[in-house]
Amino acid sequence: MQDTKLRGPAIWALVITGAAGFMAALDNLVVTTALPSIREDLGGKLEDLEWTVNAYTLTFAVLLMFGAALGDRFGRRRLFIAGLVVFTGASAAAALSPGINELIAARAVQGVGAAIMMPLSLTLLTVAVPAARRGMALGIYGALSGLAVASGPLIGGSLTEHISWQWIFWLNVPIGLALIPLARLRLAESTAPKAKLDIPGTLMISGGLFGIVYGLVNANADGWTSATVLTALVAGAALVGAFVVHGFRSANPVLPMRLFRDRGFFGINMASLLMFVGMFGSIFLLSQFLQGVLGYSPTEAGLRMLPWTGMPMIAAPISGILSDRIGSRPVVAAGLALQAIGLGWFAAIVSTDLSYAAQLPPLIISGLGMGMFFAPASNALMSTVVPADQGKASGANSALREVGGALGVAVLASVFSARGGYESSQSFADGTVPALWIGAAVVAVAAAMALLLPGRAKEKQGQAVAAGAAPAVEKVAAGR
Repeated sequence: MQDTKLRGPAIWALVITGAAGFMAALDNLVVTTALPSIREDLGGKLEDLEWTVNAYTLTFAVLLMFGAALGDRFGRRRLFIAGLVVFTGASAAAALSPGINELIAARAVQGVGAAIMMPLSLTLLTVAVPAARRGMALGIYGALSGLAVASGPLIGGSLTEHISWQWIFWLNVPIGLALIPLARLRLAESTAPKAKLDIPGTLMISGGLFGIVYGLVNANADGWTSATVLTALVAGAALVGAFVVHGFRSANPVLPMRLFRDRGFFGINMASLLMFVGMFGSIFLLSQFLQGVLGYSPTEAGLRMLPWTGMPMIAAPISGILSDRIGSRPVVAAGLALQAIGLGWFAAIVSTDLSYAAQLPPLIISGLGMGMFFAPASNALMSTVVPADQGKASGANSALREVGGALGVAVLASVFSARGGYESSQSFADGTVPALWIGAAVVAVAAAMALLLPGRAKEKQGQAVAAGAAPAVEKVAAGR
């Protein structure tokens, strides 16, 4: 009879990695409802507000797989603790920032810490938990990350309104300081000593994505034909192209491009990228619209967004069961279609006197769509690759989601600033409408990409192969 209880080391691993994952996931959205207060306190233009979000998501995205490789090579516990130290210190620096530029720099460093911490937390948890209880432990970990995303706008709004916006960052400091010694004492060290580091590939994709996002963020302020913007966009695109070529030719690339030859892998990753473009860009604008145009307080804005950000906590488990019965493809495609309908509905009703009763249906539809996407998407992803590639596949998908978030904020804010601005409530509403329509269109394309996923029979075959795979042998040493 198998032991179904989580023992001491496994419980400690779940507590430590779960808390670290919660912090990193929370910082994706916690800043959104604080943006108006940050702008009022530190000043800054629209592009500065974009960078307070994108500085985190971009460094997180481009360094996520490199951070995992560093941990494999030099010790996962050691690098996990290093990531915690960086993240905690950068959170304090963000809270103490005297100006908007300092805040952006601190957010970038936060992203570096999260990129090291997040992927290693999953690996450390997997090593610590017996195989018979691994599904339950990973489910709890995933639920904590989902809770962080759902509660991010509400926590950010409540702290901003009742204390100050700085406390959205101070919140991380005591948690981080408590986790650092606990990780040293309670987590086991593990390595994969033959892991290879792809420094050229990491530099290419980091420089390429920064150039593209920089060009998009500054296009309206500097002009689309300005030398700075054109140079950034062209250089960024060239570096991303070089990264793709490198991924095909290198023996150990950070992202093996051969994986994208599988239609299902390509489809679910493009769907994930595009979904986050539409979702993150829309949340960035709507959180400000609720406060700056409709006059809600930060807490009220966070509460009113819960039908969207919180609905996945209800819908995700149901969609997981549904996808087991009919396959992931129809559930993922339907979820993305609902998300697109919700955004389009909101775009159609935006006005300076919009009631909450009118907002509620599109928020609920968007939330249902988001919840229907997440759980089946993970299953679909793993069914498209062989077991040996599952770690890189998961890391690639997480990184592409974060890239999508950064691009979404840059693209939708660019549309917003071309058609509106902060001059008046009407001007803000005028800019929000076309941006939301673009977000809806992008998510609709994501729904079409989801149709590339394998059917139920082929998906079941892929899952069977994964379930029957023997675990990789790794060097694991007990922590002291």
